[in-house]
Amino acid sequence: MNLQAQPSPPLDRDWIAARIPHSGAMCLLDAVVSWSNTHIHCTATSHRDPANPLRSHDQLAAVCGIEYAAQAMAVHGALCDATQQRPRAGFLASVRGVEAHVARLDTVDALLDVEAERIGGDGNNMLYCFTVRDGARILLTGRAAVVLDASAV
Repeated sequence: MNLQAQPSPPLDRDWIAARIPHSGAMCLLDAVVSWSNTHIHCTATSHRDPANPLRSHDQLAAVCGIEYAAQAMAVHGALCDATQQRPRAGFLASVRGVEAHVARLDTVDALLDVEAERIGGDGNNMLYCFTVRDGARILLTGRAAVVLDASAV
């Protein structure tokens, strides 16, 4: 894996929020740890926040980890396409093979490690696999198809 050196300023929450469609409390990621042309590793602590906008009935279901992974994919798009300030708005066309190994994320005390790897695609459609962990423990895995320009499909 060919990891890029982290540029200055650090790729923190403010940097992320300026480059993905989500802002305010809906920007769930705290930092980019590392990235390459095909892989990104981010961290998050927002799963512990009682005001997390994805919470329902005072709980954050494990499947909400899909949104964490989707935001990591959007950040990856911004990093790989340095010609744009913000990546083109995209959407998850499908999510497959999702396996949740816990019921909830809000009960996880540790920092979340959110990783996504682009395993195929072109300039408009991409396929990623993703993993959400707390250290070595896998919490959620799956694959996601992302479409950037629906009118081109």
